[in-house]
Amino acid sequence: MVTARRFKAIGVVHSPFKKAADIPMEMNADPRGFEGTESEIALFADFEPGLKDIDGFSHLIVVFAFHVSEDGRMLVKPPFETELRGVFATRSPHRPNPIGVTVVKLLGRTGPILRVSGLDAVEGTPVLDIKPYTQKDQKTDIRTGWIK
Repeated sequence: MVTARRFKAIGVVHSPFKKAADIPMEMNADPRGFEGTESEIALFADFEPGLKDIDGFSHLIVVFAFHVSEDGRMLVKPPFETELRGVFATRSPHRPNPIGVTVVKLLGRTGPILRVSGLDAVEGTPVLDIKPYTQKDQKTDIRTGWIK
């Protein structure tokens, strides 16, 4: 088995959702998802220089750790679904490697603090990486599998 290098958090999420149970299930089913939810990403001081020039981007890709999720399962039941699905065909937090990825809108920056909307993470979630979302990330002719 190949083992990946260990990751370290570069910051932490400050979210209106204090625990997973605080997230309304309807938000998971809504195509707009979490776009109206505002959160902050507080980078640790050592990583603040990495935010240079980030203000020019409207959206960011945030990679984070599902730090309160259960152990990974290969079959999961998405919200409002009755059928089990393969974990890799879902956005379930219960994964073999508890890593989340989402695109957020950058609302502003104050020092090491990024104010964002659309982050589907609970309070205290460790942030592993941030990348700019660019035109090269936009795909066409996508299929959404079992999702209606």
